Amino acid sequence: YNKGDYKTAFNEWKPLAERGHTGAQNNLGSMYDNGRGVLKDYQEAVRWYKKAAEQGDAFAQNNLGWMYINGRGVVKDLNKAKYWIKKAYESPAVRFSIKELTEEDWRKLEL
Repeated sequence: YNKGDYKTAFNEWKPLAERGHTGAQNNLGSMYDNGRGVLKDYQEAVRWYKKAAEQGDAFAQNNLGWMYINGRGVVKDLNKAKYWIKKAYESPAVRFSIKELTEEDWRKLEL
């Protein structure tokens, strides 16, 4: 993926995602969200983000929150956006980078 070989990344991540690997699910969501290696499809991005988010993946929770903020693949809903971004922020497994990102996201939602 980092080398731009999106087809290989997709082919490696999809079976993992289908078996419940949250990182792979979030990565597929990102591919569909950004149209990298696949046609841009916000509904498909939401589907993969949601699978990972519901299993506690903080990156997917944050990404899903942004889909609700922007109304991409879902009806725009700031309450659902706040819910998912707050879950990402409060995640005990959250790393510093996502905590910084979610603090910024949360401030934007409060405006």
